[in-house]
Amino acid sequence: MLAIIGGTGVYQMDGMEVLETLRVDTPFGEPSSAVVRGAISGREMLFLARHGTGHQHLPHEINYRANVFALKSLGATQIIGISAVGSLREEIAPGDLAVPTQYFDWTRGRRPSTFFGEGIAAHISAAKPVSNNMVEWIAGHARKLDIRLHAGMTYACVEGPRLGTRAESHFLRMAGCDLVGMTNIPEVFLAREAQICYATIGIATDYDCWMEDPSMHVTANSIFALYRQSLQKAQSLLLALFAGNLPPEEPEIRGALAHALLTPEHVLSDRQRSWLKVLQR
Repeated sequence: MLAIIGGTGVYQMDGMEVLETLRVDTPFGEPSSAVVRGAISGREMLFLARHGTGHQHLPHEINYRANVFALKSLGATQIIGISAVGSLREEIAPGDLAVPTQYFDWTRGRRPSTFFGEGIAAHISAAKPVSNNMVEWIAGHARKLDIRLHAGMTYACVEGPRLGTRAESHFLRMAGCDLVGMTNIPEVFLAREAQICYATIGIATDYDCWMEDPSMHVTANSIFALYRQSLQKAQSLLLALFAGNLPPEEPEIRGALAHALLTPEHVLSDRQRSWLKVLQR
């Protein structure tokens, strides 16, 4: 099943028939919002608002583990995240869509970043952190709709909630990053630990602050103003995705834990076995 994690400004899905609203308890606490089980074009799906339905959670306050676990427990095997991003490349203009395939972690360790630890050891491979099938599927539909979308980008995740300095912006550019945001890490890696195929549709809202022209520098007001204008493109793309077939799931992602777990099952507690079985589905 496909799930959508809505970012800034995406607190519900246009065109979705709501079938059920679910409050999910997880071993990792409460998710950011209730999970909505709905249908678009007759296809069942799940939706969760990353920041909460009233946008009350800052990026470092989001319970990413609970969000991903809740979706997996309800049957999600594929996730599309929607996110506002800053552009670190002139060719990625504000208003464009972008799909990253690589991630650069520039957070500060304030966010619980793994399901494992405290008695369960596992090390997933993150060399290719997203689902290539999903990236190609999204990019192909964007081309059919004549929506400008940049695929194969590198997303730098910063801690926030403050916006970046010019020195940081230039450093990320030198590090080969194309986009900057505050929310895709640890979400992308938790999805892999949960054996979920994952991809993000980023909506470029600004040029961060690396350009010489101060009028091009990011502000909170400019983020939200352009983001609202660009959401319709993302919504149109999502509706087109639901109207057709889903991409095939990659076996290496759906079996990511097979060679990652080091702790034998017999030493786990009943509680640990219970939530681990959810991730292993």
